[in-house]
Amino acid sequence: MHPPRRRLPLRLAAAATAGAVLLTPLVTTSAVAADDPTGPVEAGIVVDKVEGLPEDFINGVDISSILALEKSGVTFQDWDGQQADIFEVLADADVNYVRVRVWNDPYDAQGNGYGGGDNDIAAAVAIGERATAHGMRLLVDFHYSDFWADPAKQQAPKAWAEMTVDQKADATEAYTADALTQLRDANVDVGMVQVGNETNNSVAGVTGWAGMSQIFSAGSSAVRTVYPDALVAVHFTNPERAGSYANIARQLDTHGVDYDVFASSYYPFWHGSLSNLTTVLDQVATTYDKQVMVAETSWNYTLEDGDGHENTIKPTSGFTQYPSSVQGQATAVRDVMQAVTDVGPEGIGVFYWEPAWLPVGPPEELAQNKLLWEEHGSGWASSYAAEYDPEDAGEWYGGSSWDNQALFDFQGAPLESLRVFQYARTGATAPREVVDVEKVTLTVPDGSPVTLPATVRVTYNDGSTEDRPVTWSTSVDWIRGPGAYTVSGTTADGARVTATVTVSAVNHVANPSFEDATAAPWTITGTGASVAADADASDGARSLKFWSATPYTFAVEQTITGVPAGTYRLSATSQGALAGPTDTRTLSATTAEGEQSAPITLDGWRAFSTATVDDVVVGEDGLVTVAARYSLSGAAWGNLDDVRLTRVESTTTVDTAALEQSLQTARTVDRTLWTPASLATLDVAVESAEVLLSGSRATQEDVDAVTALVDAAVAGLEAIDTTPPVDPEPPVTPQPPVTPEPPVTPEPPVTPEPVTPVMTLSSGSVTAGDDVTVTVTGLDLPEVEIGIESEYQRLASATVVDGAATVTVTVPATLEAGTHSLQARDADGAVLAQAAVEVLAAPVATPTPGEPGTDAPTTPAPGVPSSGAPAAGGTGTLSETGADVALLAGLTTMLVAAGSAVLVLRRRRAGTSTLR
Repeated sequence: MHPPRRRLPLRLAAAATAGAVLLTPLVTTSAVAADDPTGPVEAGIVVDKVEGLPEDFINGVDISSILALEKSGVTFQDWDGQQADIFEVLADADVNYVRVRVWNDPYDAQGNGYGGGDNDIAAAVAIGERATAHGMRLLVDFHYSDFWADPAKQQAPKAWAEMTVDQKADATEAYTADALTQLRDANVDVGMVQVGNETNNSVAGVTGWAGMSQIFSAGSSAVRTVYPDALVAVHFTNPERAGSYANIARQLDTHGVDYDVFASSYYPFWHGSLSNLTTVLDQVATTYDKQVMVAETSWNYTLEDGDGHENTIKPTSGFTQYPSSVQGQATAVRDVMQAVTDVGPEGIGVFYWEPAWLPVGPPEELAQNKLLWEEHGSGWASSYAAEYDPEDAGEWYGGSSWDNQALFDFQGAPLESLRVFQYARTGATAPREVVDVEKVTLTVPDGSPVTLPATVRVTYNDGSTEDRPVTWSTSVDWIRGPGAYTVSGTTADGARVTATVTVSAVNHVANPSFEDATAAPWTITGTGASVAADADASDGARSLKFWSATPYTFAVEQTITGVPAGTYRLSATSQGALAGPTDTRTLSATTAEGEQSAPITLDGWRAFSTATVDDVVVGEDGLVTVAARYSLSGAAWGNLDDVRLTRVESTTTVDTAALEQSLQTARTVDRTLWTPASLATLDVAVESAEVLLSGSRATQEDVDAVTALVDAAVAGLEAIDTTPPVDPEPPVTPQPPVTPEPPVTPEPPVTPEPVTPVMTLSSGSVTAGDDVTVTVTGLDLPEVEIGIESEYQRLASATVVDGAATVTVTVPATLEAGTHSLQARDADGAVLAQAAVEVLAAPVATPTPGEPGTDAPTTPAPGVPSSGAPAAGGTGTLSETGADVALLAGLTTMLVAAGSAVLVLRRRRAGTSTLR
């Protein structure tokens, strides 16, 4: 019995359990949404429309590193080049979901973050609040670890390390519920929760499907309690491994795990074909009535490194699924969207992984970058992570290996590939242009001729390809002996192409990469190791793989005969993890001269390292035994591949100092001054020198000859003609004679009018004791005094800025009603400008006799009867108003005193920061 599937409309706001408020609905679709299919739009890239794309398809991004990046000074721009909030830019590109990873406690005992964004639940809340505010839902990705969890690492959180499986399940449910409650209390629109990250082999340090399922179920139970309308997802990877997803889904079903979405990682450079991805996801969806999606995908738009930390995809990677370009990036994402959509209604979305993990600084500022990575956790790992993950993070901590796979350039400007979520709705067209040229890779044995292909495959932005003729540089003629060489060429379209030519020394190891159907002539002894197909092989499709749940030892060796006497080098490449501190891994070569060895390291999943044994001396008997021997802890795993025994070239000393100096001169010429043809000749000469220096058998004659070639190319540079062309003069048409004009009487020079200062007031009338704002323009002195007259009183001084001064002054409360002049004066008292102001009499409030807070007596004043009526014929009143003269005089005295107090208080405030 399966729980009902929960496909929630993206635009339906989610409501949490009791006490939660209704959350923000998502943004509506853009002008290229599914409900307005207007056909392909004109753009800078070509994107084929995704057929059958559901209206509520998830266009997701994982930007877990964003807070750490912003703390490190990284900023983003909108489509107009203006600095902008990245969440606004993403929403504008029709991103409707944000994914955020959550680690339990990514800090050491002193509170230093492990890096990778330092993504605890507090960070998830902050990201979730911003996503919700911009109309995007949140996918919460619980790793159930204190740092990275992937197929090679599923370490339990520090606090759970000594727990049993049952205790870990209880802790998982409690932790998940608490974290989600914090998100709910912050009104974050959580649409999906992932219980574990790439949990193919284990989760929270628990292995075996019975125990793993307990953890999944505990997390799921917490989700159902706190966010009952959210989808529950489980997450796995390596869809290319035959039968893997079918087995995982069967185990989840067997153990009764309650979930809605089966999520997969899919990176084109690791995970096989898209047709296979669709097939394996469809099998899960159909067999177990589940929704499916891709939780992580990406592709690179450049091979450049942005921050000085080596990238996952680099020039030597050799990945060819898509061009390394914005166009290739957009096509890769579009194709994954189509593959998920092809599953049918159960295919619900795609998330792009870390599209904003940008450099915190350029490579030339590596030292400063390292400080920022350490302080803010904006690199993939900090040195502080060594206490938790010593073999991987502790060894390889640093910056972003993903900056060239971002959907923003290194300066934070959005790439057009970010628009792929919009363009996939209708399609997008652009003028046809070359976006990629096949990279030629050629390996030839030492002594064989180097023959480069006559044509190369050219890819255009519309997805079409053609084989085009290519002309190769003559630098290929300077190849000398074993080495790796780069030779350039130009296609008939004018596109540049490069060939990497490897001249390999003879490898005396048979079946060096275990590609043969059997292991022979290798001999394998012990347990835990076998030759098998391996998607993680460093060379070819097979390797020697090893793993055991319990401690194990094994050895693999081969005895080689007929090796010419001489000095050799033995090497082998490995990857793997989880070796214990006392484990041993050794590569060795044994000859009649003795045994030489070197350690083999396991640095992590796909973190390939090559062990090298130098100075292997082979005698006249020609016998060498090469071996790899391991003694490993339980759960340690890895592979061994590409074993090589090659002769070390005898060293011939040549003097390259003159050549290096010539190259320095050639590389620093100002290319704006010389003709393209002469620069092309220089480039061929420089490349020829670089090819020669890459080899292992250059003679002094070779070095001298290529030095002369470079010097001649520099001397032969032709300057660009910068003389502007002279237009021929048109024929002169005869003109009639000109009658001379009468002489012009010169005008006297015009004396510039002085600028007269002008005063303006905020009001033409003001009550005595109230404020008025005075502005004076046209001033050419640093300070001006503001006062009022009939009898002049200074009120304030004001600083002149850009010829103007503005100040608010208080009209004295004692000033009699009538028309007065506010004046601006200089330091000598000269009037610069003035403006009339009508001063109104201040209203007078008569105190009530006996009122608290007044000094009025409770007995009638002289001349005033107890009733308060004026005394008949009394002399203490004004004849027209009946006001008491004595009383008015007293009030006037009080107002004068009050006005003074106001002025004193104002001046004191102007001179002090606070009043106490």
